[in-house]
Amino acid sequence: MLRTIRAKLLIGFFLIFLVFFLILNQMVARNIESGNHKIITDNLIGLKINSTAYVRQSFLIHHFANDELYFGQIAEEMAQDLQHDTSTRIGMYSLAGELLYTDDPTLFTAEGDDLKQALQGKTAYTITEAEGTASVLFAFPVAVEGTKVGIIRFAKDFTVLYEQSNQIRRTIFTIAMVVFAAAFLFTYLLSRHITVPLVKLSRASTEVMNGKLDTRLSLGRQDEIGQLSANLNRMMERIRDQIARIEQDRDQLEELNQVRKRFFDNVTHELKTPLTTIMGYATLIHENEARDPELFDKGMTHIKEESRRLYDMVLELLAMSKETYGTETRSSVDVGGVLRDVCETMTIKAQRYKKTIRCEAEEGLFVLGQPDKLRRLFINLLDNAIKYGFAHTDIEVIARLDPGKVRLVFSNRGPAISPEQLSRIVEPFYRADPRVHEADSAGLGLSISQAIVEEHQGSLRITSEGEFIRVYIDLPYGTAEKEGNE
Repeated sequence: MLRTIRAKLLIGFFLIFLVFFLILNQMVARNIESGNHKIITDNLIGLKINSTAYVRQSFLIHHFANDELYFGQIAEEMAQDLQHDTSTRIGMYSLAGELLYTDDPTLFTAEGDDLKQALQGKTAYTITEAEGTASVLFAFPVAVEGTKVGIIRFAKDFTVLYEQSNQIRRTIFTIAMVVFAAAFLFTYLLSRHITVPLVKLSRASTEVMNGKLDTRLSLGRQDEIGQLSANLNRMMERIRDQIARIEQDRDQLEELNQVRKRFFDNVTHELKTPLTTIMGYATLIHENEARDPELFDKGMTHIKEESRRLYDMVLELLAMSKETYGTETRSSVDVGGVLRDVCETMTIKAQRYKKTIRCEAEEGLFVLGQPDKLRRLFINLLDNAIKYGFAHTDIEVIARLDPGKVRLVFSNRGPAISPEQLSRIVEPFYRADPRVHEADSAGLGLSISQAIVEEHQGSLRITSEGEFIRVYIDLPYGTAEKEGNE
């Protein structure tokens, strides 16, 4: 319990008030006692002055000498007059301490310190408190013309004074307790006002620590704790967003790792196939030592073809690496002119595959790019259309200007491609139909094409509608004059 803020506040407040109350009580008691003593002293001094003056006057009226004997003779008369004037009980004593007169012997039977001090020529008083009463015995020697003649002792009741003092102390105590109760209640409410939302904040932070990032706080406050709650909510939202981003990046890295693994597996497989053929025929030729001309010619032909295929594959790998990581200076390129030139160049190969290329390219199709890479892009797409399309069909290439972009469409007829195959068709070494294995193909053409288009801030999309395969390429448009000014 002592670990909570509320308990610490309440116990701390109680201890502070207790110390304050003890100090206040001690100071009040001391001040009241000092005040009472001053009031009593002042009152008794007045009695002494008046009584001494009265005794002197009595001696002068009766023409007595300054003698203790005469004091004893008029002690009763003086006591009665003084008692009437002061409303105080009086005892008259000789200088030897003998009681000469009193109307209440019970008050003056005991010999107190005040009488002993008076016998020694001093003025003294003794305060007695008992059963809610307070009385004072006040004794002093009386001197007439410098000669001591007797001792007067007063018994004065100060019960009212002490009752007033006790009432003041009770009032102060009551006020202090009321203040304490009000302050304690205020401290309790304040501690609850502070600790209850802090407990909620603590529980929320524990839930967040345990992984519940959807935890939210709604304290409905505008103070610092409310601001802290709002900040905690925003912090949890940012943490959740960061974790989601980290998970997304993790998934992307895992996917990239899988892509890299497939890529290297495919590279290994594609490189191993021609190498195996080359090594096999080389071994046969070596073992026959050219005794079989037919086997020798056949082996050399395969070695030559597989070597060329292996060489082309390495070139394509290097090209793809360059497209991915290289940067070159760009300039304004007339895409229509490059496309028409490529179509004309690829016509001979298309005729060999019994296909026809039809090209329609508008004038003034400028983009900011690299001519050699755009040429390679068009060659790759036309090469795929030639190799994988049906024989005796047309390959249509259209280039036109759309708002803010240059659109190129490559269309041919060939085997249908499923949606799953379309989603992976630009991956390195992937073939939509694994049964089709062109000797000239390494499965990198579309990967290189995709990299070239992305480097030119464009987009590449492939569709398959029945036998019609279309490749859509969009490149940002820019006029020759504009690019030249830049």
